[in-house]
Formats: sequence, structure tokens, C-alpha cells
Amino acid sequence: MKGREFAFRKWHSLLGVIPVGVFLLEHLVVNNFATGGAESFNKAAHFMELLPFRMFLETFVIFLPLLYHAVYGLYIAFTAKNNVTSYTYFRNWMFMLQRVTGVITLIYISWHVWETRIQAALGQKVDYEMMHNILDNPAMFAFYAIGVVSTVFHFSNGLWSFCISWGITVTPRSQRIATYVTMVIFLALAVMGVSTLFAFVNPQLANM
Repeated sequence: MKGREFAFRKWHSLLGVIPVGVFLLEHLVVNNFATGGAESFNKAAHFMELLPFRMFLETFVIFLPLLYHAVYGLYIAFTAKNNVTSYTYFRNWMFMLQRVTGVITLIYISWHVWETRIQAALGQKVDYEMMHNILDNPAMFAFYAIGVVSTVFHFSNGLWSFCISWGITVTPRSQRIATYVTMVIFLALAVMGVSTLFAFVNPQLANM
């Protein structure tokens, strides 16, 4: 049973980075075209819609890996305990935040998929105007901002544990360096994500 759980955790860690994490980065980059205005974003979004085998890619490269990562992540979130004997006070806080942001991220992504992909399947056009109408509501803007920051934190901090799980950082020094690197990644992605949200509401403010 322990061997099976070990395998489940390894798959959970791997899928959180490849392909889910890669898709997150791609999604952030495409959305950031909104900082160039409506036409820039619409061109980028249209290009993604024209990718060959899009339904296959979305199902087997994005949705199913994300579903596994989310379901097993919930199991970890509600069963795992902090380890004060093996890890520092800071790392235990990061572990707790990883679980909390995982739940927030799942709620956010589920709602975002409903507002975009499901609505697109029902015939609504996913473009700059759609996102502007969603984010023009202050409550929805705050929800999206919290969701984006939680998502990029969950990904960035998850990279730290991924590096340990897959034997990339095995010494205390390498793990300490990985902490700094992943925090820089978090800050960079958070700034990108939030600036994108502002771009959908006020392009001038996003480019300040």
C-alpha cells in the first residue's frame, strides 16, 4: 500500500508540472497579450483556438491530468499533517499554504472553466470583450485576482517539492536556493497575472 501511495504522489507531483504547469505558463502568456489591447488578445486567443487536435490536447493533455492532480491533491490537503520535526517553521507554513491555495485554485479554475470553456461550447465567443464584462464587476475582479495569485503560488511552491521528489535538490543548500528561485518565479508570474486582469479592465493602468 505504501508503494502504491508513493507512486500516486510521484504522479501527482509530475503532472502538476508537466503538463499542467506548462499549460498554466502558456495560458498566462497568451492572456498577457491583453496588455497590448483587445486586438492583440483576440489574435492570440484565436490562434490557440485553431491549433490542430485541440479537443484531443485539451482532454488528454490538460483536463485529465488536471483532474487527477486536483482529486489527489484534495486527498493530500485533507489528510496530510505538518512535519515540525523534519522541516523548518517557514517550510511548514509553505506546506500549509500549498494545501490552502490548492483548494482555492480548484474553486477558481472550476469557475473560470465554466465562464469561458463551457460558455464557448454553448456558443458564446471567448474574446477580450467577454473577459472585460466579467472583470468589470469589482467582486469578480477580486475573485479572479485571488484565484490567479493562489494558482501561481501553488505552482511555484509546488516546484520546490517537485525538485525534492524527483531528486533534483537533495542537499539543504540546493533546497534553500530552490526556495529563492521559486519565490522569484511566484512574484514574476503574480505580477504578470494581475497586470493581465487590469488590462482587461483598464489597459492604460496595466501598462503603467
